[in-house]
Amino acid sequence: MTELSLTTLLAVPLAPLAGAVIAGFFGKTVGRRGAHVVTILGVLIAFVLSALTLQQVMDGARFNQTVYEWMVLGGLKMEVGFLVDGLTAMMMVVVTFVSLMVHIYTIGYMEEDPGYQRFFSYISLFTFSMLMLVMSNNFLQLFFGWEAVGLVSYLLIGFWFKKPTAIFANMKAFLVNRVGDFGFILGIGLIVAYAGTLNYSETFAQAGEYAKLPFPGTDWMLITVTCICLFIGAMGKSAQFPLHVWLPDSMEGPTPISALIHAATMVTAGIFMVARMSPLFELSDTALSFILIIGAITALFMGFLGIIQNDIKRVVAYSTLSQLGYMTMALGASAYSVAVFHLMTHAFFKALLFLGAGSVIIGMHHDQDIRNMGGLWKRMPITWITSLLGSLALIGTPFFAGFYSKDSIIEALHASNLAAAHWAYWAAVIGVFVTAFYSFRMYFLVFHGKENFHHKPFPPEDDHAHDDDHADDHGHGHGHAHAHEPHESPWVVTLPLVLLAIPSVIVGYLTIGPLVHGDFFKDAILVNAALHPAMQTLSEEFHGAAAMAMHAVSTLPFWLALAGVVTAYVFYMLVPAIPATLGRVLSPLVTVMQNKYYLDAFNEHVLAAGARLLGRGLWKGGDVAIIDGAVVNGSARLIGWIASLVRLFQTGYIYHYALVMLVGVFALMSWFVFQAR
Repeated sequence: MTELSLTTLLAVPLAPLAGAVIAGFFGKTVGRRGAHVVTILGVLIAFVLSALTLQQVMDGARFNQTVYEWMVLGGLKMEVGFLVDGLTAMMMVVVTFVSLMVHIYTIGYMEEDPGYQRFFSYISLFTFSMLMLVMSNNFLQLFFGWEAVGLVSYLLIGFWFKKPTAIFANMKAFLVNRVGDFGFILGIGLIVAYAGTLNYSETFAQAGEYAKLPFPGTDWMLITVTCICLFIGAMGKSAQFPLHVWLPDSMEGPTPISALIHAATMVTAGIFMVARMSPLFELSDTALSFILIIGAITALFMGFLGIIQNDIKRVVAYSTLSQLGYMTMALGASAYSVAVFHLMTHAFFKALLFLGAGSVIIGMHHDQDIRNMGGLWKRMPITWITSLLGSLALIGTPFFAGFYSKDSIIEALHASNLAAAHWAYWAAVIGVFVTAFYSFRMYFLVFHGKENFHHKPFPPEDDHAHDDDHADDHGHGHGHAHAHEPHESPWVVTLPLVLLAIPSVIVGYLTIGPLVHGDFFKDAILVNAALHPAMQTLSEEFHGAAAMAMHAVSTLPFWLALAGVVTAYVFYMLVPAIPATLGRVLSPLVTVMQNKYYLDAFNEHVLAAGARLLGRGLWKGGDVAIIDGAVVNGSARLIGWIASLVRLFQTGYIYHYALVMLVGVFALMSWFVFQAR
């Protein structure tokens, strides 16, 4: 087996890091043009080298070595190392390609923003962090990349730091991810405690013995607790119920980061991690069932919320949540290769939809309310056709990329032998109709029908529904008072749309054979076919990409998707009175959905209030009363009291001291006499 060049692999993450450093620290020196040139060049180098690496991996090359040894504690090695196999190589290409498209797109989208250089520095730094995460061969580096993408996400969501809603959103994202990360680091800690290593390969080699150990003091198996803890980390990063609440609010950041972070890279880190840890997860059916249930809830119920959104970016955000639920269900069914296959196809078409939404926002002078749009297909033809292609891919239209991955997930759930898979299967099937409905509701309202932007009868949904509410926040004054005459976006915006539309259409057809049913992931993903036969069943029934697409027209998901599109067309193009009437009839349900199942209210008024009470109790009772009162001030008072007693014996008279000496001598002599007897 040939090995890859360490120099080449090092250049992949370091090139974007160099661009981030130059744009960030020397932004004023290099200027706006210099900032985007150097960061785009860095990501372009990373993409080209990643593509070459993928080609070598397809030819059989592998790499699994330590790059730098940081420290050794006893027998525990803490190091930086790369593991490059099929899974890593695919992720490297996806991350760098989408990042490159976002960098180019940003030139047009952030053109008037005073934080131009800072933004390029952030997104390039994010690319470096994500590459370090996916290339790691040990848990220490994985955790470093995990936390680094979380930190840069915080900076990007709150990029417009004068905007209160953006500050609230980035703090919310940061805190919710800390909850997930707490579980994640507990899982890593258990592995270190019982396996005695941070290295993936060494951990997987001990997995069989590890799986026999009980969790101390319980009837649970140690492997189950470890896997659930690791998955809790994935729940935070990949926005799974109930830790999903940060992602919709993160739309407060500029649109390019919605595409980069919340569609293609950061939110898929949890999916990648579980797939990488497949040798561990395969040993616990309990953990897999837990993953199935969480994924099913996320896929179905987050899709419902997409139906009632009127902010164009939030519709796509809830779509992302739903699709992440599909990926998670695939993981629970032990169809890890299908999960990362959907991760890849989703990265392309969801980045396309986010960037398409951003193009519409530019054309609409930063109005994001889809009720104020309509008829844009004539004015924005490139955005229209690419958004249509992205929507068709998202709903699983045969021959499009999303069809192959989504249909494979549904089939894997149907073939799974886990008890929770039956419920998850129906959640996935119902989700097909829901996805098609909200996707084409947005598509029809934005690009077809009556032009509503001339008089704009609707106010914005809320104060934070717009990228650009305040000119002084962002440096330009497009607001809602601006006369709306939509226009096509500049080429730096439309070129990434076209380049993302191409894989959104063809990549599924070209890659489903080797990625899902071939041996591309053979040494990266482990499945116990005897216990979890879903993938084996899928491969036996697969007769080629074309045959799979042709067969789809006779399946339930295809007709549900078609029904969703037709229903959206009837509701919003032909008889718009229907959704209005349904909204009144189902107003209690709509209210629940508008309040996002009251999870935010629960978090703020119950969990946050409880945390405040706990914090106040620890402050008043622990810090003020015990630490300051008893330990610090109490010890000072005790010493003062002792000193006041001792001071009584310090009279300054020699005869007093002589008397004490005599009494002491007498006492000692008496003691010796007593001992002698």
